[in-house]
Amino acid sequence: MTTAHVVPGRRTVRFRSLSASWRPRTVAAAAMLFAVAAAGFVISLGVGEYGISPSAVLSVLGGGGDGLDQTIVLETRLPRALGGIVVGAGLGMAGALTQSVARNALASPDVIGITSGASAMAVTIILAGSALGGGGYGSAIAPALANVGIPLSALLGALLVPVVIWLLAFRRGIEPLRLVLIGVAISALLQAYIVYLMAAADLRDATTARRWLSGSLVHVSWTGVLVMGVVVVVALGLAGLMTFRLSVLQLGPIVAQSLGGRVNSSQLVTLVVSVVLAAAGVATAGPIGFVAFVAPQVALRLAQTSAPPLVTSAAAGAALLTCADIISRCILPWEIPVGIVTSAIGAPFLIYLVVQANRKVTV
Repeated sequence: MTTAHVVPGRRTVRFRSLSASWRPRTVAAAAMLFAVAAAGFVISLGVGEYGISPSAVLSVLGGGGDGLDQTIVLETRLPRALGGIVVGAGLGMAGALTQSVARNALASPDVIGITSGASAMAVTIILAGSALGGGGYGSAIAPALANVGIPLSALLGALLVPVVIWLLAFRRGIEPLRLVLIGVAISALLQAYIVYLMAAADLRDATTARRWLSGSLVHVSWTGVLVMGVVVVVALGLAGLMTFRLSVLQLGPIVAQSLGGRVNSSQLVTLVVSVVLAAAGVATAGPIGFVAFVAPQVALRLAQTSAPPLVTSAAAGAALLTCADIISRCILPWEIPVGIVTSAIGAPFLIYLVVQANRKVTV
């Protein structure tokens, strides 16, 4: 195995007939973000009504610690902390892939309707289940809804909306601006539908739906963590195989075709992977806003690349969601949904990007 410089700022590792290039700055950025996520993971396991020090948490993870600490860390808090890592990583990758296809920093599953589709279907099932079962999570049907019906409906909604967007946006190829505008329009329609459902529901049902719509890691299960983890690992493998295609897409359709790239198929495969990641994330933890939007832009600025690097975006998403979950438990005397914290972080960042883009246009 040898390492050599081929492109300025990049290193290439060769092993027989295989080779891979990497940028030291990108690797350093990913390592830093993974370190932040790891530190947040340990702190998250210790935060709660019964506080546990980081050293005690590490002792429990190493097989030691007293019985009470082991019960709280391993049985109560570990699924939530792992959920923050895998859901954040998945949303970060989903945002990076979406922004790479659209070649637009403002594109993300939140903006183009994927999250809204999941939310609309989930709220519909919550309210329908309440009507059939006699009252929200307190009814006999509630456990099945909470554990199976709501995640599956969210997954279905998140998968259906991109199909509609693709069919409406495809005209001998995908124009990024058209894709974003159609996605925003569909998202607005779905949000109006959600508002109508909430207005028509009684107070108890509306409260249940609103709690889910806020996005939270509280009810993340081991099954959800396992499924999301598998999706993230598979997506990372597929993304590695698509590295060249993603790089070519950044050059625009004309240049990409001249270099032998299959633009339409590359866009479709990339969007499918992005949609599956976003759908799995929403089905696991609800519609946690702005992680898929902010994480790729943080990775882009740290790595200083032409497009959001996928692994670095995954690390940024994991770090962002884990830290936001800690804040949601500490900022007030009572716990608030983590989606509120991520929205409070993401909304000003969105305004900043819009203002920055407007300045570039006017200059």
